[in-house]
Amino acid sequence: MVSFLPILSLLLVIVISLMVVRVATMALVLTGISHQLAQFQARSAFTGSGFTTSESDRVVQHPVRRKIIMLLMLLGNAGIVTAVSSLMLSFVHAGKETPSYWWIRVGLLVGGVLLLWMVSRSQWVDKRLNHMVEIALRRWTDLEVCDYSNLLHLGHGYTVVEMGVETEDWLTQRDLAALRLSEEGVLVLGIERPGSDYIGTPRGNTRLQAGDTVILYGPSEILMNLDERRAGSSGNWDHHKAVDRHLKVQREQEEIEQKTQQEESAI
Repeated sequence: MVSFLPILSLLLVIVISLMVVRVATMALVLTGISHQLAQFQARSAFTGSGFTTSESDRVVQHPVRRKIIMLLMLLGNAGIVTAVSSLMLSFVHAGKETPSYWWIRVGLLVGGVLLLWMVSRSQWVDKRLNHMVEIALRRWTDLEVCDYSNLLHLGHGYTVVEMGVETEDWLTQRDLAALRLSEEGVLVLGIERPGSDYIGTPRGNTRLQAGDTVILYGPSEILMNLDERRAGSSGNWDHHKAVDRHLKVQREQEEIEQKTQQEESAI
């Protein structure tokens, strides 16, 4: 008689581990970081990988995020030990069984892991599970959270980027007022300058220098073009095209708003 209890225990540990990482990811997202970064940091902490990056430093400097990461490390150590123990128990008596029973164990384990992997990769499951986790976190925790991703409509054509300023860039050695980035639909949120303090909401007379890291918010397409824009006439031409594109988008939005108002007044 073959016992499948150790294998089922292992699969249960995997399910719980996936749920823990998912809940932690959503909790980190609600503290104001991107979903991709939150997922990476949650998996790193849970598995004990310990990647030392600038993003990791920012995560641990935040008190709420630090608590989440510490809890993940604790649960991760317990989960890995339990998973290894269950895996060893699954095959400790395999030598005493017939080959058919041994292949049943392997098939059940591989099939279960593949099924869990497919479910974890499903966008349909991911969307609904994340929604439920978010509701639960908001209702039953006292975390001081703010979902900046939804607040700034990230993923809806807009994004926040950290852009390094290089010597040959169009941005270099120019005042923000002269750059007129707002006419392209781009907002300058702050500037990180080497050897200096962080400059938040910089004024128009602030001059960008090579080596600066500027934090920008705006349309993804415009920001990608701005990152590749070089000094000179070609950069100025790209700026004019970006301004025209933004004006066109504004006119389309105004037309939609006027049409909506007319429909509402006609009702």
